[in-house]
Amino acid sequence: MADPLLAMVGARVRAAREQLGQSRRELAASSGLSERFLAQLETGTGNISLSRFAAVAAALGTSPAELLAGLAAERRRPAIALLGVRGAGKSTIGPALAARLGARFVEVDAEIEAAAGLRLPQLFELHGEAYYHRVAREVLRRLLARRTRLVLATGGSIVVDDASYQLLRARCQTVWLKARAIDHWDRVVAQGDRRPMAEKPHAFAELEALLAARAPRYALADHVIDTSGRPATAVVDELVARTAA
Repeated sequence: MADPLLAMVGARVRAAREQLGQSRRELAASSGLSERFLAQLETGTGNISLSRFAAVAAALGTSPAELLAGLAAERRRPAIALLGVRGAGKSTIGPALAARLGARFVEVDAEIEAAAGLRLPQLFELHGEAYYHRVAREVLRRLLARRTRLVLATGGSIVVDDASYQLLRARCQTVWLKARAIDHWDRVVAQGDRRPMAEKPHAFAELEALLAARAPRYALADHVIDTSGRPATAVVDELVARTAA
C-alpha cells in the first residue's frame, strides 16, 4: 500500500496534470522524469526529492508551495466519508477511490454488523434504530481514532444522528454522492435486490420523500458530487481532484 503522505502528494500531482489535460508521458517529458517514476509518484509509491518535485511543479505551471498548500489540514482529516442513501454508488466508488489514494476502504455497516454480532435486519428488528446509531458511533470513533488514510462508505441514515455526523465532519472530508431518485432505484435493482418494491406499492414515492428529507443534511458535506449519468471512473477522477485540492 502507498505511504499516506506520498499518496496525498501524488494525488495532487495527478489532479493538476489532468486539469491541464496533459498525459503522463507529456508531463514526464517536460519535467525530466521517467514516465515510470511519475506513475510511482502519482500512486504514492515514489519518494521524490525536492529538486525533482520542483521540476514537476514547474512543468505544471505552478510551484511546490502551491501544490502542497493545505496539506497539513488535509493530514488532520486524512479519512474520506462517502454519504448517500442506497444506490448512491458508495460501494462502487469507494474501493476505486481508496486504490487511487493508497487508502483502506471500509464499509461502515459491515463493521457495525461485526461489532453487534448481528446482520443489520436482525439488529434493527431486535434493538431498533437508536441501538444502530449507538453502535455506529462506537465504530466510527474506533476507526477514526488513529487518523489513518481511510475511505468510508457510510450507512444512509448516518447523517440523521448528530453525534455521528459531527464526528465525520470533524475527522473526515465528507462527500455526498448525489443522484436522482430513479438512479438510486435502478442501481439497487440492477444489483439483484428486489426489496425496494417488495410489498410496497408506493416504494418509489417513499424513496423520493426520503431523499428530499435528508438532502439538507447531506448538503452540509464538504463536497457534493452528482453521479447521475456519469461513469464511475469520472466520479473517482473528480473526487481525487476535489479531495487533493
